Amino acid sequence: MGELKGTATSILEPGQQSGFATTKFESLLAWAQKYSLFMNPFVTACCGMEFMAVSSPRYDFSRFGSEAPRFSPRQSDLLWVVGTIVQRQAPILKRIYEQMAEPKWVLAFGTCASSGGFYDNYACVAGIDKIIPCDVYVPGCPPRPEAVLDGLMLLQDKIQRGDRTPGIVKPRIDPVQAPDTALVQLRRSRTSAV
Repeated sequence: MGELKGTATSILEPGQQSGFATTKFESLLAWAQKYSLFMNPFVTACCGMEFMAVSSPRYDFSRFGSEAPRFSPRQSDLLWVVGTIVQRQAPILKRIYEQMAEPKWVLAFGTCASSGGFYDNYACVAGIDKIIPCDVYVPGCPPRPEAVLDGLMLLQDKIQRGDRTPGIVKPRIDPVQAPDTALVQLRRSRTSAV
């Protein structure tokens, strides 16, 4: 990429910062990266069941380019941290993150990975951001598959924009702020789905 960037900028007139070829190449590269995420699942707890549900044909996150898991960090660029991280696992998680090649992204799957969850004790880490940088947080105990897909799409948007600030998946309906009619509709939709 450096050679192409240097070639493109050498064609430009003096004083110009970027050009057509450089900008288009970076956009093309970002587009390719967002649709070819090779994931490495770091599954430690009960959210693993929901992770398997998201990868099933019903939700099918392979349509987002994140299909085949890689169980070697050297072959992956998206680290899914699924579940609770205890103090003894923290150095292992950090080593796995350091072994990944750049560019690399991290998705915290569930409340335990995001903030420690209800395990507020000496053995658990209160969120993976205490160990490694995290790009997207998907809260929930466990998060619904739709929320996980929202997190994956949020990550893809961040990759396309080149945004490295952490993002949080918001709930689709906030029950605290919703009027009573929305809560009734939410309850009806949950009971009719069963």
